[in-house]
Amino acid sequence: MAKWKWHAYDVPIPGYDTNTVNNLRLWQARATQEFNFKDFNSGNYLAAVENKNMSENISKVLYPNDTYIEGKYLRLKQQYFFVSASLQDIIRKYKITHPTFDQFAEKTAIQLNDTHPVIAIPELMRILLDQEHLTWDAAWSITTKTFSYTNHTVVPEALEEWPVRLLTQLLPRHMQIIFEINQRFLDNVRLKYNVTEDVIGNLSIIKEGPEQRVRMANLAIVGSHAINGVAALHTEILKTLIFPHFYSIFPEKFFNVTNGITQRRWLRAANPKTSEQINKAIGDGWIKDLTKIKKLEKFTGDAKFKEEWRANKLANKLALIEYIKGEHNVAVNPESIFDIQVKRFHEYKRQLLNVLHVITLYHKIKDDPTIDMVPRTVLFAGKAAPAYLQAKLVIKLINNVAHVINNDPDVKDKLKLLFLKNYSVTLAEKIIPAADLSEQISTAGFEASGTGNMKFALNGALTIGTMDGANVEMREEIGDDNIFIFGMLADEVLKLKNSNYNPREYYESIPQLKRVIDSIANNHFSRFEPGIFQILIDGLMNVDYYCLFADYLSYIECQEKVAETFRDKDAWTRKSILNVAHVAKFSSDRSIQDYAQLIWKVKPIKINIE
Repeated sequence: MAKWKWHAYDVPIPGYDTNTVNNLRLWQARATQEFNFKDFNSGNYLAAVENKNMSENISKVLYPNDTYIEGKYLRLKQQYFFVSASLQDIIRKYKITHPTFDQFAEKTAIQLNDTHPVIAIPELMRILLDQEHLTWDAAWSITTKTFSYTNHTVVPEALEEWPVRLLTQLLPRHMQIIFEINQRFLDNVRLKYNVTEDVIGNLSIIKEGPEQRVRMANLAIVGSHAINGVAALHTEILKTLIFPHFYSIFPEKFFNVTNGITQRRWLRAANPKTSEQINKAIGDGWIKDLTKIKKLEKFTGDAKFKEEWRANKLANKLALIEYIKGEHNVAVNPESIFDIQVKRFHEYKRQLLNVLHVITLYHKIKDDPTIDMVPRTVLFAGKAAPAYLQAKLVIKLINNVAHVINNDPDVKDKLKLLFLKNYSVTLAEKIIPAADLSEQISTAGFEASGTGNMKFALNGALTIGTMDGANVEMREEIGDDNIFIFGMLADEVLKLKNSNYNPREYYESIPQLKRVIDSIANNHFSRFEPGIFQILIDGLMNVDYYCLFADYLSYIECQEKVAETFRDKDAWTRKSILNVAHVAKFSSDRSIQDYAQLIWKVKPIKINIE
């Protein structure tokens, strides 16, 4: 079996305009045996390096395909590798100045980011029990006071469940500890609370069935002292729909910490032209304290300021146009609305609904090539999991539709569609400052928070979105008049689903929608690959789990309102400035302060450097 050792890489992270430099420690897997001379000398050259390659895959392969058992094993190995390396390093440093573990939880806070690192709970217990020889009660008290758990999404893949068989094979001692944690927890619940066995089944870390599975989210909640969602709506959904039985027993454990972004990267660094304009107008205090950016409000009536604001936006659009021309060889109209959806590709984020709108616009142009419409450039970017067929098909559809539209002489400069390849933070810094319109169109009740919505608003883009995730709080901060909201609310989505939602009724009753779906199904965008998008069509027509059809008309009507508003340059600019002025709540400085006060219980200290 391949064996590995940890190798640490330290990356200094300097603060902005401070003397503080934090350390980010990254881990690489290194083989314990670099080369097998016996295999090499016998002529088996591949086997000579096989163990080395297998070991180092742990930190070399990003997002292994876990539809296969080999991928599942590699994912679990990766999770354990990074967790164990970090925990052992934390304990090593703690023991330098502390002879006992009495202060470990007071000096250490570990935040579990979704369920992927939750194997850390039994790993810390293993170390404290087997290596440090603490009692179970002492080890468990330290563990639960040390860990806190952030849930970032309600979709199933983020609430991991590992087969007991797999965990037992790979980490037998950890599986023993998990069984013991679960038994003690359930015994305590039965003793203290009047609950049914059905509730016990929902609370149990072990999910019974033909194949026993470990619910990592349940383990995270049981093994942590705090659980938080990342937007007000999301946290309420966790309490009422995802973990209601845990909330009824441990209401004091649940908190909300709305996500945030850093204005230092996403405005000051990414958008220097607009940043300088803001500095000239209100000073640079906003860079360290985003609440000060509210002073921009008073410039919404300043004609000269708004003219410069538009000029800076145009300059950012021209820079992105130059990049697109170089990378994609597509000419883009700088006067068009830059309508942008940048995020991970997932069905609940509804990139497909955006594509349906693009095809709707295309049909309007084909019906009347002389139509007076606001020109629009629709840009997509983002990543998709290797095994996520539906997401990959949506990307394929975007590219196919783009090929047809961008090469149709009837369309000209009225409409362009592009999927920007190789998405990265560097590319995001080009895209976001150039955006006029930010697409945040997830099915209500599915998006935990989002941070792209905040980055776009911080750069003066107006949002079109559902009442989902942090959009709800953004609307409260920015104001109804400065954001475009459409679609069903989260409770309306649930009500529709519970009433035997039939998407075909919408297909049959909305001519625009029927024409769009038929054009895809009839291979208008896949003439050389007939039937390639049939899986998408079947999913929409028979299930439409994320309610694209139900929200289609509302979305189309809202997009028409967007276009009409964009015609009034002065009104659009005013709304753009107000978006920036009212986005202070969504600074990561506030988020971290919330974590520090609510969950970690730590206070800032002043560092005096002589």
